[in-house]
Amino acid sequence: MPWVAAFINLLTEPLLGYCLAARKFALQAGIILLHHHQQQQQLEIPVAREETLDSLPTAIKQPMAPSMELEAAQEKAVRAPTTGSSNGSGGGVISSKPKHRFVGVVIAMTGLPARGKSLVAHGLARRLNWNGESAKVMRVSDYRRKRHESYGSHELFRPDHEANSALRALALNDAMQDCSSWLAAGNTVAILDATVVTRDQRAEVHEYFAQRLGYRLLFVECVCQDAAQIESNCREIIKHNTDYAGMEPNEAYEDLKIKIAHYEKIHQPMDEPEYPRIRIDTATMNISAYKVQGHIESNVLGYLGSVAIKPHTLYFSRHGESEFNVLGKIGGDAVLSARGEKYAQALSAKINSMHIPDLRVFTSRLRRTIATARGIEAPQEHIAALNELYAGVCEGLSYEEMQEQYPQEFAWRDQDKLRYRYPWGESYVDTMQRVEPVIVELQQANNVLTVSHQAILRCIIGYFLDKKPEELPYMEVPLHTIIRVSSHGFCYKLELIGLGIECVNTTRHKPKNCSSNRSADDALLTVPAHYDIPDPWRNPGNGPTLVQQH
Repeated sequence: MPWVAAFINLLTEPLLGYCLAARKFALQAGIILLHHHQQQQQLEIPVAREETLDSLPTAIKQPMAPSMELEAAQEKAVRAPTTGSSNGSGGGVISSKPKHRFVGVVIAMTGLPARGKSLVAHGLARRLNWNGESAKVMRVSDYRRKRHESYGSHELFRPDHEANSALRALALNDAMQDCSSWLAAGNTVAILDATVVTRDQRAEVHEYFAQRLGYRLLFVECVCQDAAQIESNCREIIKHNTDYAGMEPNEAYEDLKIKIAHYEKIHQPMDEPEYPRIRIDTATMNISAYKVQGHIESNVLGYLGSVAIKPHTLYFSRHGESEFNVLGKIGGDAVLSARGEKYAQALSAKINSMHIPDLRVFTSRLRRTIATARGIEAPQEHIAALNELYAGVCEGLSYEEMQEQYPQEFAWRDQDKLRYRYPWGESYVDTMQRVEPVIVELQQANNVLTVSHQAILRCIIGYFLDKKPEELPYMEVPLHTIIRVSSHGFCYKLELIGLGIECVNTTRHKPKNCSSNRSADDALLTVPAHYDIPDPWRNPGNGPTLVQQH
């Protein structure tokens, strides 16, 4: 009868719900171990690196309900590369691929020493990070030093020395495991900076990343047949590599040559038909690609054309102090103040006296940068991409006027200066994209002086110094200072050269109170001091007022 069925349904439906809820609670509390036993049947936990079962967490050894610690331990075990096996047949091999929320990309460098692999790897990481990826370089040599700090001689790299070969294999496995951990943490690109000069070594890398873990793998092979370029690379390695710190240069050079000879004995050029690869000749910059697919891999192919291999030096300077700087105003196309004119003369005298070979000068198209560089005896280019960040409706306003007219915008800007875009204007993210073609040119250039503006130079200099995007808006780029940026191995070193011309300070630090309902005093707390007339030094009798908020 219909009413009987309805009555039974009324009784059983809540009871079923209670049963399901109780089972869920039991699983979380560890009473029911079904899911854990199923996982144990499907997954055998291997021993990672040099760990034993006794050193593994208690959560792995004792049955219990699935937990975050257990899953993390299982993930670590799956990711541990097999030591001393090129075909993945050693103990603890997991044939099934773990489930990924996304598929990361591994870029594996390959090639003989002194071919520019580390320079290429770090150049790629810098460019990938600039364009929104999260990339990191794992240098096998760093992991080798962690296991064996002292470097004696080239004997460490003899291919017929079993103990040293095993040490290098362990270092490679350490780097591979950190690559997988980096990607497992949600990052997008891991760069393995290694030699992997044999087919067996490359097969091990491919088996671990592509077959076992399911990541996309791209080999980048660096080659060079130019003897002069190889010698130059060796000289740079001796200067910056910690292995040769304290060693006499000629002795270090001979040791490095023998080390390269050890690798040449076992070197097998990359010709495997199954692996995606890019080959770059670091002397001629000829690039060839094979089976390259994927948007990140395609970007890498494009970025390689602008990677710098040779050491180079770049110079930067902001324009001389402008009348808007004196008044504390932003943007605009103001002319130089009297002190700014003095800096333009001092800058020209200093740069001309340095006799920098083949010097070129880049400026923006605004009057204050062109006037600052007009006395420099070198070819000049006026580039629109170097114009200051455009402030839209706030162009020509002081911070006080911005707080008075647009308090909400002023607060939003302080809350996220990197991404904040002025109404009808730009953000720092916009300027990062705008200056990228200039950065690409500067990467390959030498002896270029760029005269530009505060926000623009923050982006460009921050790129070479590997600054995080969030750091760019608050970098210190002072007026009336020459900034020299020189390559130092695969990093860059910064040097400030002050010319002793007084100027205002235009750096505004982030205030503590960034809320929309803050007081005007809180909003203007970190505004730098400025004057209330554009050129107070020409009329000192008028009593110029230095506007100081606090």
